[in-house]
Amino acid sequence: MKQLLLISMVALAGCGATTQKPIPDDPYYAPVLPEMQPNPVIRSGSLFQDGYAQNLYSDIKAHRVGDIITVELSESTSAKKSAKNEIDKESEVGLQTPILMGSPLTVNGNEVNASIAMENSFSGESDADQSNSLNGSISVHVVQVMANGNLVVRGEKWMTLNQGDEFIRLSGIIRPEDISTDNSIPSTRVANARIQYAGTGAFADAQEQGWLSAFFNSPLMPF
Repeated sequence: MKQLLLISMVALAGCGATTQKPIPDDPYYAPVLPEMQPNPVIRSGSLFQDGYAQNLYSDIKAHRVGDIITVELSESTSAKKSAKNEIDKESEVGLQTPILMGSPLTVNGNEVNASIAMENSFSGESDADQSNSLNGSISVHVVQVMANGNLVVRGEKWMTLNQGDEFIRLSGIIRPEDISTDNSIPSTRVANARIQYAGTGAFADAQEQGWLSAFFNSPLMPF
C-alpha cells in the first residue's frame, strides 16, 4: 500500500512538472499581416485609382485579413442553484399466532408470534452560487474572411505587473454589421467566443495547489 501511494505521488508530481504554461508570442495568436499587392498606376488624370484600399468614400471598419478591430470586454455571468431532497420509508410486518388443533400455538405457555418494523429516512441539501465579470478591451486581428462575409478574429494582450504577467486571449467570429463606427464591437457579439484571462509568475503560482494537495483532493483518494 505504501509503495502504491509513493508511485501515485511520483506520477502526479511528474504530470504537474510537464504542464505547459502559456507564454507570450504564441504562434496561434500571432498577428496576420496582409500581403502587399502592387497596383499599377494608370495615368487617367484622376486623383484616385481603382483598386486602392482607402479613399474618401471607404469605410474604416475592419473587413480584410490583417485588419485590426477592438473588442470591448463586457462579460458577466451569474449562476445559482439549490436542491433539497427528503426520503422517508416505513414498513412493518406482523406474524399472528398460528392456530394448531383449534388452539393457539404456545411455547412454555407463551403464544408464538413475531413482528418486524423498519424505518428509513434520508435528507440532503446543496447550494451553489457563482458569479464572474470581465471588463476591458483588446485589439485583435482579422485572420480569415468567411464566404458569407463574417470575420474570424484572434489576438492576445500581455501585461507585466510587478512579479508576474497578466494576459487576455480572445478568438471568435463576428459579423461586419455588428462593428460600430469607431471600429469596435462588444464581446457579447462575438460568436463561438473563446476568452482567456489568467496570469503567470509568483502570484499565479501561489494560487495553485501543490502536487501533494492535488493528490489528496483528486478522485484517486478513496477517503
